[in-house]
Amino acid sequence: MRGMLSFQILWLLSKKELSGDKLAEEIMARRGEKPKAGTIYPALKELKERGMISGKKNGKEIIYSLTTLGKASLKESVRYFCRAFGEIFASETKR
Repeated sequence: MRGMLSFQILWLLSKKELSGDKLAEEIMARRGEKPKAGTIYPALKELKERGMISGKKNGKEIIYSLTTLGKASLKESVRYFCRAFGEIFASETKR
């Protein structure tokens, strides 16, 4: 699930800059459950260490955004996801 969480974080940050709390809320709206701090913040830390996201302090919050590397990685991840799972979604829409 961690890989899917990272993918979802990158996708959400491609839409707008968000804090960790706002990311968790957005993920909850899509998954039905809010990721725990012990799940989301290590994923954010890893993405930041890999150079895919950056964070700017805004008061007590850190606002995250995609880097150029993060944008390229997301683009490649979307291509992979579509190759790997596109057939599943296509068959579901025909039912």
